[in-house]
Amino acid sequence: MEDYNKIIESLFIKFVKLNMLEVIQPVNVTSFYDVQNTLILLNAGNISLGNGQEMSVGEALFIPGGKLTPLTLGSDARHSITNEELIENHDKYLRAKHIPTGMDNAKLTTTVFTKLTFEAKAFDSVNFFTKLDIPPFIIRNYATTGSLIRKIHREVISSEPGRNRLIHLFTEEIVIDLIRYILSNQMFVEKLATNNSYFKDPRLIQLFNFIKENLAGDLSNKVLSRVANVSEDYVGQYFKSLTGINPQDYIEYQRMEKAVMMLRTTKKSIRAISSEVGYKDTAYFCRRFKMMFGIPAGKMRRRESLIDNI
Repeated sequence: MEDYNKIIESLFIKFVKLNMLEVIQPVNVTSFYDVQNTLILLNAGNISLGNGQEMSVGEALFIPGGKLTPLTLGSDARHSITNEELIENHDKYLRAKHIPTGMDNAKLTTTVFTKLTFEAKAFDSVNFFTKLDIPPFIIRNYATTGSLIRKIHREVISSEPGRNRLIHLFTEEIVIDLIRYILSNQMFVEKLATNNSYFKDPRLIQLFNFIKENLAGDLSNKVLSRVANVSEDYVGQYFKSLTGINPQDYIEYQRMEKAVMMLRTTKKSIRAISSEVGYKDTAYFCRRFKMMFGIPAGKMRRRESLIDNI
């Protein structure tokens, strides 16, 4: 367990957003996606994974960042749409919902869920849950997660002093709770054993940090080899042997992840954002963005103004 204590200590955890949403037209979403980690708490109604696993009211579904996930929202869904179509036609399927304090959820007659998005990055560089390559899973018979999501929700709609601090603390607690749940239920044992090797090599950690701090600059294998103090011919093999991905693919994902965050949190132009994340050609950046996320960069930005980021 000492290794996992070190892992938890290495994590930089950040609350991104929380919304309560009501399904107004049941639908199959063939490829639900978010670059950040997502927790969905079912307050009422029906939600199921594409493999047929159904959630019970009070249970939470965890979707690691970057995982394409088929979801059915509501019961008796008659047709299927992509994540992009859900974003473009959100008001046809979802709307913001407010449940008055003390109201019995059993009185709700539609599907209502709370959606929390957050970051959990090892050494503030690599998405922890994505790197473990674990699939989405339902958290069953475990009330703690739902309780923490409800605590965050109370603070999000509050104007009391200290709300931001409590939101951060509860989000940190949720991440630790997720790790404990995975370990105590012996879930994904082989994946955990295989995919956490990067915590044990200081040169790799140094590379992660260098890449994060220099996304706009030259990140060729020649540059990376000097940082890691290995030969240019070997640095790609070295990186992939520990992470399972070649360095240039990792760099592109980090650049795109930063671009998503900037689209969500700034008003900078797409041209300025593409330059800040290391792309000299804006058109090429837009093509790669669409290929990676299945949605144009401009639509990614517009969706943030729709119901507080569905």
